[in-house]
Amino acid sequence: MPVLFTLLFLSTTAAEAAYTKIAEHAGLNHQTFEKIVKKIVKIESTTGSYHIENKKSGAYGRYQIMPKTARHYTQKLGIPYSQWKQPRNQDRIFQAILKSNIRELKKNGIKITAFSIYGAHQQGVGGFNAIMKNKKLTRSLERNLRYNLPNKLRKTDRSRLVTVWKEYWQEKLA
Repeated sequence: MPVLFTLLFLSTTAAEAAYTKIAEHAGLNHQTFEKIVKKIVKIESTTGSYHIENKKSGAYGRYQIMPKTARHYTQKLGIPYSQWKQPRNQDRIFQAILKSNIRELKKNGIKITAFSIYGAHQQGVGGFNAIMKNKKLTRSLERNLRYNLPNKLRKTDRSRLVTVWKEYWQEKLA
C-alpha cells in the first residue's frame, strides 16, 4: 500500500473512530451524528474549505473556529497554537469542542439534537443555555443572535429575537 494512501486511511479511520465515540456519548447513532457534522460544515464554511476566513469575526477554517477558542483547545490538546489552522488540527479541535459542548448540554438537561449541537457551537454553551432557559439577554448575546441571522431578520424586535433565532435555526437544521 502506498504511504500516502496508508496515512489517509489511518487518518480517516482515526477521525471516524473519534466521531463514533462522540456520537455514542451524545446518544446518537453514527449516521445521524455524521449528518449533523456535515450540516455544521455546510453552514460554517459552505464549501468545506479548511482555509476560509471570516474577515469580520476572525473565525477560520472548515468549522469557523474563533482564534480565542483555538487557543484554549490547542493548550488542552497539546497542539502548538501556531499550527491550529492545519486541517488535522482543526478536526481535532472541532472534535474536542463537540465533546465538551455535548457534555455541557447534557449537564444542563438540554436534549442533544442537530439544533442544540450547532447552537452550542455558534453561541457557546453558556449562551445557548441562556437562550434555551429564557434568561435575560445580555448585550453581547443579543449582538451574537442578530449577527447569526440573515439580514432580513436582524432588525427583529428584542422581545421576539430569541424566538425568531430559535425558529430560524431549528428549521435550517431539521
